[in-house]
Amino acid sequence: MDGKLKIKISIADRVYPLTVEPAQEEGLRSASKKIDAMIKQFEENYAVRDKQDVLAMCALQFASQVEQKQIDNAIDGEETIERIKRLNTLLDQYLEK
Repeated sequence: MDGKLKIKISIADRVYPLTVEPAQEEGLRSASKKIDAMIKQFEENYAVRDKQDVLAMCALQFASQVEQKQIDNAIDGEETIERIKRLNTLLDQYLEK
């Protein structure tokens, strides 16, 4: 457990003790704040009183964001490959002259 931190993270009015690497602390605290903000938003905008339902909605929201980023990155990757292919074709044409 050398170099690890013991921290407490609060999510949905519950405290979770964690042992983490120092580099993880900021990200975990930030994620906790985002989750709590999203919980508050769902509770204010929808007639949801059950914390489990709100947490499920938060999980779905975050998971869909991750999936969308992966889809966007895949599309960007395909576009980059196509650009490289076009550049290679142009270079080949130029070098043949």
